[in-house]
Amino acid sequence: MAKSPNRFVCQNCGTLAPRWQGRCDTCGEWNTIVEEQPEVRAPGPAGKSGGGRKLEFVGLKGRAAPPPRTVSGMAELDRVLGGGFVPGSVVLVGGDPGIGKSTILLQAAARIAAAGRRVLYVSGEEAIDQVRLRALRLGLAESPLGLAASTSLRDIAASLEEERDATLVIVDSIQTVWLDSLDSAPGTVSQVRACAAELTRLAKTRNFAVVLVGHVTKEGTLAGPRVLEHMVDATLYFEGDRGHQFRILRAVKNRFGATDEIGVFEMTDKGLMEVANPSALFLAERRGNISGSAVFAGMEGTRPVLVEIQALLSPSASGGSPRRQVVGWDSGRLAMLMAVLESRCRVSLGQNDVYLNIAGGLRINEPAADLAVAAALVSAATDRPTDPDRVFFGEVGLSGEVRQVAQTDLRLREAAKLGFAGATLPRRVARGGRTPGKGPEGLRLDEVGHLADLVAPIAAAAAGQAGAARAGAEAPPEGPEEE
Repeated sequence: MAKSPNRFVCQNCGTLAPRWQGRCDTCGEWNTIVEEQPEVRAPGPAGKSGGGRKLEFVGLKGRAAPPPRTVSGMAELDRVLGGGFVPGSVVLVGGDPGIGKSTILLQAAARIAAAGRRVLYVSGEEAIDQVRLRALRLGLAESPLGLAASTSLRDIAASLEEERDATLVIVDSIQTVWLDSLDSAPGTVSQVRACAAELTRLAKTRNFAVVLVGHVTKEGTLAGPRVLEHMVDATLYFEGDRGHQFRILRAVKNRFGATDEIGVFEMTDKGLMEVANPSALFLAERRGNISGSAVFAGMEGTRPVLVEIQALLSPSASGGSPRRQVVGWDSGRLAMLMAVLESRCRVSLGQNDVYLNIAGGLRINEPAADLAVAAALVSAATDRPTDPDRVFFGEVGLSGEVRQVAQTDLRLREAAKLGFAGATLPRRVARGGRTPGKGPEGLRLDEVGHLADLVAPIAAAAAGQAGAARAGAEAPPEGPEEE
């Protein structure tokens, strides 16, 4: 019996398997291996097949100026893209279901279309009437953008080939588009790869920007083959917690801009509203004089962002391994920081359940948050609040030293603008003419070189408070004087 020419491909990682099996040996996922028809390739090497032409090599410096970007009208989106959509580029936008991917793209498309540009929106998941209902709710029903509903790549490609003046094309989503020449279901590795390659070719040849909406897996990564992220020019993730109204648009790849920028939006009944000053919004509900709280002056790309870090310690009820629950920060870095506090600063944390939360739903990735997290942990351990008018930032090493971080001046200016009076930061070796202890607009600076310099004042204040409480309890009650 002849062997079947089909192949078995894992839909999670793209690994080829010799036969069907329930579990992929590479990524460990279950029920992800699907039988697919192999792609038909021309026989012989491409260089010997004939029909090629000689390439013309040119210099790096071109004669013509680069094409202008297409501004979306949403400053937060343009910030993440690097200034707007680049003609001929392909942007991949991923995020959890219901997070707001289609909403923000519909809003951006409507604003670009209102500026007189030709914008096309191809929906593969919703019918035209469903998209119209969303546009009516967002107040965009009168927008002059072109709307179509299709999942056939041949129909989409044929329609785009006829477009001569299109500026932006949105395909929602790439997992629903399929090519009938491939004997596999939509969303499989071969279908996603082939459809994305064809749409990328159209974007480059027709010189319009293409936005692809992508699904994510349960781990939060984009579904489909990893090569999809390599094919596109920019990859954006739309993040957020359903319990918060904030949404974060983060760039993880951008050939035409920075890869560490974020855009902050607020989800309302009228769609996504831009947040020009996210620091004030993240700190709006902060309460002062509460132990276990510290304000971190962080950086997201070129933007300084101030957020509250909350820590809570409670005696472990299980008696075995204490819990370590972290939201918005790296749990491995928390374990390292707790080990440094116990070994270098003699702060006992090991027998307590530790809960750490970044208020507002923001996720922090930079190591400059170490000092603020340490301040929150020590404050919770000693039940002594930190100064509510002070911000913290600095990286902590394994020996307890506090290392310098980048863009210190931007962090300090943001703290001064929001009314903070002091800042605890790493000791600056070269001051560059700065006045010792003085920051922008009179901001009081406390520079620390070791983590013990941060712990000592908080522990001393807590010890003094405890001593005063004991003295008040041991003092005899006041009574009437005896004659």
